[in-house]
Amino acid sequence: MQTGEASLPTSAIACSQCGGELHPDEGQIFLTCPFCSATVYLDKSRVVFHWYLASTLNEQQALGSLNRWMAGNQTVKDLDRKSRVLSQAFQYFPLWYFKYRGGGGQEEVHLEPAAATSITELRQLRLPAGDLRKVDASIEPQAQAPTVPLDLALAWEGNALQPGTPYSGPKTPVETSLVHIPVYTFKYAYQNKTYTALVEGATGATLANIFPAKSEAPYQLAGGLAAGIFLCLATFPVIGALVSGEGGLTIGVALCAGLGLVAAPLLFALAAWVASRV
Repeated sequence: MQTGEASLPTSAIACSQCGGELHPDEGQIFLTCPFCSATVYLDKSRVVFHWYLASTLNEQQALGSLNRWMAGNQTVKDLDRKSRVLSQAFQYFPLWYFKYRGGGGQEEVHLEPAAATSITELRQLRLPAGDLRKVDASIEPQAQAPTVPLDLALAWEGNALQPGTPYSGPKTPVETSLVHIPVYTFKYAYQNKTYTALVEGATGATLANIFPAKSEAPYQLAGGLAAGIFLCLATFPVIGALVSGEGGLTIGVALCAGLGLVAAPLLFALAAWVASRV
């Protein structure tokens, strides 16, 4: 993939791959070059390559990915059984694809949503360049049109690439493209609230900003209780030694060991109960 940028004259544009002159119809934003067959997207300020990521999941497989995520460690206990899927929809969602090259030839890809979305985790997706394909007419009916201008996405990138951030390389990308990715959008209900989750159709990755998450408080309480009990038991030998010398130390060690053996299974049972409930 090459650097997909060119200036955008009023009446004609240059193909970002071969430089051939293109004449789009009024309002046309997606084009295929008749000279080299490159697919391009027309932003108001430039022309960029246009790619898409093919879906490998059907609706049932995407629902299976959602259920596995719901049954995982991030969400509340039995969310997959206690929630109810209200709707699901499929579309190709647009992302701005920026590739940067830092010192030593290191490359890094950043993504920015090219349309409004509440699921900002889309930025964390990994899109291998080898899996990207030229857009064809088959996906157009399901492809959401970009609504975020390229200049705005570049401004977001400039703010993200300040010194001191994980990547502080050049702020001008060496490659810029528009990529449509396959996304299943699920609406589901849990305890009278509605949530949204996305399943990326190529890898099955499930993304959500807000979801019924596990509460850490019960685990912290159980862990704190166990630590407190064993800390108290550990003081028995010290107190025994201070009060009665070596004999008190022996008695303290015996009490610590005996009560520890009693407390351990009770604390383990408490932890198991918390894990089964939360």
